[in-house]
Amino acid sequence: MTRNNYSVGLLLIGIAVILLLGKLGVFSFLGGLLWPVFILLPGVVFHFLYFSRVLPAGVLVPGGILVTYSLMFFFCNIFGWGAMSYLWPGFIFGVAVGLYELHLFDRHAGKGVFTAAMILALLSAVFFALAFMFTAGIYFIIFVLIVVGVGLIMTRKRSW
Repeated sequence: MTRNNYSVGLLLIGIAVILLLGKLGVFSFLGGLLWPVFILLPGVVFHFLYFSRVLPAGVLVPGGILVTYSLMFFFCNIFGWGAMSYLWPGFIFGVAVGLYELHLFDRHAGKGVFTAAMILALLSAVFFALAFMFTAGIYFIIFVLIVVGVGLIMTRKRSW
């Protein structure tokens, strides 16, 4: 009976510690920062189940999508959600990643899967470039103008 009391006592202390940490806000901080793990884990599990030969290659499509999206969400959690103004093409890219993984690991996937993956990846790259140009591109243009201006000034022949 004493062994059972010991286990119950440890369980009660563990619950109390978890409740105390919750009241101190530890879980809300970690939950606010690490919630993309709940999107990453199913994607990793899909990959694990495919490579363990438990599930067919079709699970790589949602697996690739979920892993890509979770990485985007981690980036936004760290650097701020304003980054989504130029990261939104990543949603298209996630589908391209999933389809490309299907093409890569499924011998029976047709050429259409690869074509669709490349079209989506290209479309995503175009949208990334446009989003970059409209959000941070002005700074790039300013930098290029300064470099070209300094280059023109420095290469001018001196006629004194």
